[in-house]
Amino acid sequence: MAFTGPASELRFDSPGSGFWELDPVHFPRPATRYWSAIHPPAFQRGTGEFARSYGMLIDSLEMAYVNGFAYKRVTPLDPAEVPERFARAEVVFAEKYWREQLRDWNETFKPAAIQAHRAIQAIDPEALADDALVAHLGRCRDHHAQMLYQHMRFTAAAIVPTGDFLAHVGDWTGLPAAQLLGLMRGSSPVSAGASSELGALIAAIRGDSSARELLEAPGEAGAVLARLRGLEGGTGEAVAAYLDLVGYRLLDGFDISNPFALELPDALLRAIRAAVAEQVAPSDLQDRIATVRAAVPEAHRSQFDELLGEARLTYPIRDERGVFSDIWASGLMRRAALAAGRRLADRGRLHDPLHGLDADLDELAALLGGSADPDADVLAARAAYRAAHSAKEAPATIGTPPPMPDLAGLPAAAARMMRATGLALEALFGSSAAPHEADRLRGLAASQGTVEGPARLVSHPSEFDRIQRGDILVTVSTTEAFNILLPLLGGIVTDSGGLLSHAAIVAREYGIPGVVGTREATQRIADGQRLRVDGTAGEVTVLV
Repeated sequence: MAFTGPASELRFDSPGSGFWELDPVHFPRPATRYWSAIHPPAFQRGTGEFARSYGMLIDSLEMAYVNGFAYKRVTPLDPAEVPERFARAEVVFAEKYWREQLRDWNETFKPAAIQAHRAIQAIDPEALADDALVAHLGRCRDHHAQMLYQHMRFTAAAIVPTGDFLAHVGDWTGLPAAQLLGLMRGSSPVSAGASSELGALIAAIRGDSSARELLEAPGEAGAVLARLRGLEGGTGEAVAAYLDLVGYRLLDGFDISNPFALELPDALLRAIRAAVAEQVAPSDLQDRIATVRAAVPEAHRSQFDELLGEARLTYPIRDERGVFSDIWASGLMRRAALAAGRRLADRGRLHDPLHGLDADLDELAALLGGSADPDADVLAARAAYRAAHSAKEAPATIGTPPPMPDLAGLPAAAARMMRATGLALEALFGSSAAPHEADRLRGLAASQGTVEGPARLVSHPSEFDRIQRGDILVTVSTTEAFNILLPLLGGIVTDSGGLLSHAAIVAREYGIPGVVGTREATQRIADGQRLRVDGTAGEVTVLV
């Protein structure tokens, strides 16, 4: 299928039986052919595993791409498996199975993933001969697929304890989910861009006057980073360790169409400057916890403490499973594909090296082997299609919605599991339905506080270089990869996503005001307009 013409003229036929829902939160733009091929099987494999291991009453989640746009559906469970799922849900809550998964993540899967990333990262694809580059592309693809599966297999550990906390405490107190999720702040350091490598970098530069002078020196950002990396002693080593950790992670999104950090050295350098200059503000977390706890009936307060503890314990895996799995692997795949694209462009086979990203892996290998198909014009047309369209143009659903499940007739543990999962997913994907006014947009109150500043309208990660410190980011959505740039921002406003979207999580962790799920912010706010973002009320006011 050639991606040409406006999305409004495309047919959106169902990719299969059942009810399909658009996912504009994770995939606000059309996907590359590479991503459309690699993502669905890994996604379904991982979701099927977590559904089974947590006793959920679904078989899996299925992903399909229609004209490049991402759609997902629930695949129904075989009725013969229902009794086993009922029993499994009881075990999960009785044994707190998510703790076992968290231990596996911290002690086995995350370290192994980092080791695998670094092994691939150590290979320079530019230095490989054509046949070796084709083999390297295959290795990157296989690694990427494994990391996509890994991301999804840990999803339930990330959402069930949080959803269970929201369900119980919401029932006891009637407090809004935004206030309850505010109690998660500080439990996910990676969501605030934290790492031991960043901490070492900050300490080294603060203690090295020549490094501080170099950090603030004018000049091309890539050259400044190179000079910082080359400093003798511990400072250079600290800079190198940090850049090696984050340099090939995508800065936003999941598809290889998005740039990795080292491709945007100006944004990366300014984020490092902001991190070095940042002063940690005192936390009011304990006061927030005390306020909510006081609203809980006394008979349930010990259970409140337990539920909050489990949610905070597993909350880090929400973003870590992406940062240390597929976001890094996707950046490494992009690096290899760009090496192939540059090689083919030098030979006159592509109009632009970036167009190599719009070939699927078999096509890219064939082009490196001398094939004339697909030609440069076809790949250029695919890239142009992706650049010209967004998920706002695609129908929100395909097919007829199934009836809502009745949880009342389920065993207690199964009903608890399905409610916790449903609340968490609603908080991830659900946008606000509140009406707007001429100069005021309403969304979900994701992160408390009020800030005024200029709007920085960003439609693609390639525009991150325009972000200045104190800007208010206005975008369709963000992913956890964006967290290393958050020190630059005064606030966040998104079109899509709910209170557990990545934008909401990172805003809370950084303590900057955030309003998510406004539906129309990118259409109603112009770049440079002055805004007031009220993250407590969930309102965005256009001042100028």
